[in-house]
Amino acid sequence: MSFASRWAELPAHVTELPGGLARGFRAGGAACGIKPSGAPDIGLLISDEPDTVSAARFTRSGTPAPPVLLCRERSRLDALRAVVVNSGNANAATGRGGYEDAARMQGGAAMAAGCHEDRVAVCSTGVIGVPLPMTEIIRGIVLARDELSRDGDASFWAAIATTDAFEKRVTVDVALPSGSVRVSAQAKGAGMLQPSFATMLCFVQTDAALRSETVDLLLGVCVKRSFDRISVDGQLSTNDTALLMASGASGVLVEPETEDELRLGEALDYVFRRLALQMVRDGEGAERVGRVHVHGGDVEAVERAARGVANSPLVKAALHGGDPNWGRIVQAVGGALPTGTPLPVDVWIEDVQVCRGGAAARYDADALGDAVSGDEVEYRVGLPGEGAETEVFFSDLSYDYVRINADYTT
Repeated sequence: MSFASRWAELPAHVTELPGGLARGFRAGGAACGIKPSGAPDIGLLISDEPDTVSAARFTRSGTPAPPVLLCRERSRLDALRAVVVNSGNANAATGRGGYEDAARMQGGAAMAAGCHEDRVAVCSTGVIGVPLPMTEIIRGIVLARDELSRDGDASFWAAIATTDAFEKRVTVDVALPSGSVRVSAQAKGAGMLQPSFATMLCFVQTDAALRSETVDLLLGVCVKRSFDRISVDGQLSTNDTALLMASGASGVLVEPETEDELRLGEALDYVFRRLALQMVRDGEGAERVGRVHVHGGDVEAVERAARGVANSPLVKAALHGGDPNWGRIVQAVGGALPTGTPLPVDVWIEDVQVCRGGAAARYDADALGDAVSGDEVEYRVGLPGEGAETEVFFSDLSYDYVRINADYTT
């Protein structure tokens, strides 16, 4: 799927490439029989560079899946060399047995990658509450190892996808003052998406030479501006994982607090926001993407208001139908901020102000109709006060979303 969004613009020093992995990395995918369809369902990604550094972020769910627990407890998250992923089965709500299965996946991938177990991350995605078929998993790791290649990002992505309607992967060349580096990324996610991550897995690689502290800083900043800012259905997953790995294979050293770091950060920010917006645009049947920007008040108030709008089924249904029903936005803000007294809220849809001080404003109805007719619609909400602002990207609520999730396990 081609990508274009006013909310994620390609920086001038970044050039998009047709595909392939950053130097030092290989990936592959295979079908081992987890998915009844016979589609690819196990992926392997490795770095051939022994000094690879990394960073990770995981779901904040109170019911994290065993692969997440295993990574937190048994992986060197600052020095990962390999990632093994299965789709079709989340290995979540599977208890001690699920943890042991994740450990077996870690061991199998370590042998395939030729590294210690603690340098392997394990990820799963799919149906919750079903044990993994471990005989097939181990066989699949061997099959995926045989498919490893520098151009294996497409087969790796196919192996991690579930209800995704289109590919979510990108490769870019980044011109830095000290030289050229590459960034590649693969992500999956279309439903069970909510700020505080999503039903998402994201793997990003760069061949820049970085300190582990720099990798952690860059990942944290980029996640806060991307995956922490999206919602499809307000549901928080058990398996969310985002990993950033730096092989150093380009030989270009990126020092902290330099122009190199700034430009690489801008490139990574684009990659993360692009993938996050693609997840929202996929949205299990979504047709439109909305952005709600809230300013004023305090940090807690703007966050609650933004999430209230983004997760409102009424707002999302109006977005789907191209209905300029701005009353849905006012209602959602009021529900998120029950003050007990009238809230003098301001609301704009695109550049059309529809509400001023909590009451209807004068506006051109034709202009408002045009404002909600595009693939992307922006809502702005002003609260009393100054100093705080936030944004959330969200999908519409479509007929297909209900159909997909009504039939998910059947």
